[in-house]
Amino acid sequence: MLRNRRIESHPILHFQRGKEVTIFFEGTPIKAFEGESLAAALYASGIDVFRWTPKLGRPRGPFCMVGKCGSCMVEVNGVAVRSCITPVREGMNIRRLRGLPTLPKNLDRMIEKENSDNPFEEVKTDVLIVGGGPAGMAASEVLASNGMNVFLVDDQIRLGGQLIKQTHIFFGSQELFAGKRGFRIAEEYEAKLRSLKNLHILLQTTAIGVFKEGVLLLNKGKGLIIKPKYVVLSAGAFENYLLFENNDLPGVMGAGGAQTLMNLYGVLPGREVVVVGSGNVGLIITYQLLQAGAKVKAIVEAAPRIGGWFVHAAKVRRYGVPILLRHTVIAAEGKDRVRAAIISEVDERWEPVKGTEKRIECDTILLAVGLTPNTELVRQFGVKTVYVPELGGLVPVRNKYLETNIPNVFVAGDVAGVEEATTAFIEGWIAAYSILIKEKGPQSQYVKKRNEYIRMLDEYRSSPVSARVRSGLRHVEVGGS
Repeated sequence: MLRNRRIESHPILHFQRGKEVTIFFEGTPIKAFEGESLAAALYASGIDVFRWTPKLGRPRGPFCMVGKCGSCMVEVNGVAVRSCITPVREGMNIRRLRGLPTLPKNLDRMIEKENSDNPFEEVKTDVLIVGGGPAGMAASEVLASNGMNVFLVDDQIRLGGQLIKQTHIFFGSQELFAGKRGFRIAEEYEAKLRSLKNLHILLQTTAIGVFKEGVLLLNKGKGLIIKPKYVVLSAGAFENYLLFENNDLPGVMGAGGAQTLMNLYGVLPGREVVVVGSGNVGLIITYQLLQAGAKVKAIVEAAPRIGGWFVHAAKVRRYGVPILLRHTVIAAEGKDRVRAAIISEVDERWEPVKGTEKRIECDTILLAVGLTPNTELVRQFGVKTVYVPELGGLVPVRNKYLETNIPNVFVAGDVAGVEEATTAFIEGWIAAYSILIKEKGPQSQYVKKRNEYIRMLDEYRSSPVSARVRSGLRHVEVGGS
């Protein structure tokens, strides 16, 4: 029998679900709501297995919830889709994906018709911004407010990036949204962007690649060639996996994926959870799980100390959640879903210590073990990249004004190095004012604003918690004018 995982009450969030619709999962009618993703609707109904792998027939379920991993692919009306970024529609017929997806039998005729009757539309614009998170929204506002024609594209259902799933209150100054919760910041900023006449927002739109003709976008199945004068790449980052036995079982999920389910769609990721990682993300999602009614059995941390801020750690400890330092997960138990986590202590070389294994019954293992910058499009532009562990992996080289070695191509946010939403906003503003200075000349107000934001960014990174970031930036920042 299908289980209802929807959150009916929450101390902070009120889930305004859209019109109720009916979809069909392998013949069984399922209740869903307009505005939510197909993955959220299926998971809310207790469906764990979305597909099986082609070679070994291993079960797969949602992991990242942002369309990067492919674990939640299903067939809708015979066509394979990423269910986490596919909105529900009345009457959808869904089946689990078995093996590799099949192409339509009339694909040749479809391509021929597309090429003859509906060639790609070509559009010229001042600025193309790829990624609608904090950095992309910040850059869009400044540029469009100063008279530039801007296209902002994002492959998700909503703008906001990581903000839309963040329920905690931001610290800092009023200019940096102090006292506001992340999802409120996203809502308010999107409303501001929607009021700008020369800003064109394209959601559910993927930047496929960079060609001599321009940047190819796929917007809800239709192609679009954008020819921009300037580009801001703010595509964010995606979640890391962790190596352990059965780490691919449904119920092993990225912390961000769980936040999307829980805080955006009001669906509980699991009822008994083990969180891996004690950085800010691991600590914050632990508290959010508790607010939503889940039980967190433990936070497991391989390092000898907690990685996140004390205020977050103190909060979860008050709820009695054990934080097990120098421990890691070595296996997940289960057949079609996680039933338990096997953890053990680790030694100074980060290796499991034999004889210290413990079994924790749970239905979900959340991995809060960091992010990797999403640099695929960055590299297609020919931007020079270097591997910097302190910043999350492969990151673009740029100057302090965020322009790369490719003229008129800028980067901002987590794609330039994994940090906080606050720094992503500031970098978006810096990149935007850098473009305005290049386009309209070094007018005093633009130079002054850019210098203010550069100074603000330096101050924000001056705290001890940003020491690792400061170390990493030495490898990627070059001179600029």
